[in-house]
Amino acid sequence: MNVFWHELKAYRKPTLIWTFSLSALVIMFMSMFPALQTDITATMKILETLPAAVRQGLGISLHDFFTIFGFYSYEFSFVVLAGSIQAMNIGVGLISKEMSGKTADFLLTKPVSRASVVAQKLLAGLAAILFTNIVFISVALAAATVASKDSFSAATFIMLNATLFFVQLFFLVLGMLAAVLARKIKSVIAVSLPVTFGFFIIGSLGAIIGNTAVRYVTPFKFYDSAYIVHHHAYELRYVLLELGFIAAALIGSFVLFNKKEVPSE
Repeated sequence: MNVFWHELKAYRKPTLIWTFSLSALVIMFMSMFPALQTDITATMKILETLPAAVRQGLGISLHDFFTIFGFYSYEFSFVVLAGSIQAMNIGVGLISKEMSGKTADFLLTKPVSRASVVAQKLLAGLAAILFTNIVFISVALAAATVASKDSFSAATFIMLNATLFFVQLFFLVLGMLAAVLARKIKSVIAVSLPVTFGFFIIGSLGAIIGNTAVRYVTPFKFYDSAYIVHHHAYELRYVLLELGFIAAALIGSFVLFNKKEVPSE
């Protein structure tokens, strides 16, 4: 497990930065919630001036925006976007940093199989985003408890926040697959930003024009906040869709990396 611990150590600083940033983001948003509730009428008038399509694209529902879940669902979409960039960065970096740094050939001369190397790297990346989620959910729950005057279901709140981890899993394996498929990636962020923002924009545009088919295309729409809040469950079809993609991406990554030519210079 030497590769695992080495990778985990390498991810320590960026993971702490991302964890702090996401936690700070949710604290900042939740600090606004009490102020919104003090003058609901004025805020409602402002929101009503926005075109319905824009509100739909932003995930703002006038019906429940002033409830803890309604407001949190709106700001949580931006948290998921940021967290997806983190996961995509890790996924792409799992393989690309070895290829671009020309250290993969040295690594693979060690008495360990390619599959084991990839698996240990993947586990380290998984541990990094898992740590981020545990800390983030704890902070988010505490912030929501302080900000909300009314009681709410902590279990449902945790279910809603857990979707961050599920979406991150999608981008983690997508990033790894992209790194294996690419001949050489010079900049991780140059890959992760366009991909994550691309999926996010597709989901937003789909919501604006009322095209529900995009939910099968972008992971940002796999987990509908309103459905989770009202049914206390996830939609099975989208869970299965993501599991299918993750399985296919993992198999493809392992098979392709096992056959990939590793540059030595």
